[in-house]
Amino acid sequence: MKIEKLTENKIRVLINPSDFDIENLSPTTFIDKALESNFLLADILKQAECEVGFNTDGCKLLVESFSSSENILVFTITKYSTKVQKKKITAKKKFNTCANSNSIFKFDNFEDFCLLCERINQISINDIKKFSKNISLYLYDNTYFLLIKNANVCCDFSKTLLCLIEEFAKPLPFTLGLESKLLEHGEIIMKNNALWTGIKYFAHMKKPKLS
Repeated sequence: MKIEKLTENKIRVLINPSDFDIENLSPTTFIDKALESNFLLADILKQAECEVGFNTDGCKLLVESFSSSENILVFTITKYSTKVQKKKITAKKKFNTCANSNSIFKFDNFEDFCLLCERINQISINDIKKFSKNISLYLYDNTYFLLIKNANVCCDFSKTLLCLIEEFAKPLPFTLGLESKLLEHGEIIMKNNALWTGIKYFAHMKKPKLS
């Protein structure tokens, strides 16, 4: 099990089902069991507190989860302070990410885009052009937008990639009006191969194949 501290209130947990010595479970079943079983979640939170100082006493928890193409389970746990002493856990699964061929995502800052590229590289998603050859990063009104056109939502890693993007950026309704604003008034930062370019320059591991 690997734990990464994203912010003071947010961590990411990468789990192989064998970490808990549980057999004959699919990734989906394991996620359900982890969220419903006190001892599994307690072990995760205890290790997180020991390793990265993530203390959840007196907090609400939002647990988001999905399975990578390599059957690695990824949990994003966010804590919210509350006066209620008991922890309230809300689980939101992202297996059914909207599979639109055109998408727009909004980043809070450029650092979040860089973190996304690093994360994609960590789980070795190669051949990004198989997903889309038209992924561009724009700066508009002091905000960064990722514009994805004509995506192949049927490629084997499309759901995983879209789920990862949603961890770092907010999906927006794709409209011709918003697309036109980006194309006409936005500043193009990375054109066509934005994710591959971001990984090439901002990730610190092996580089993906362009084609």
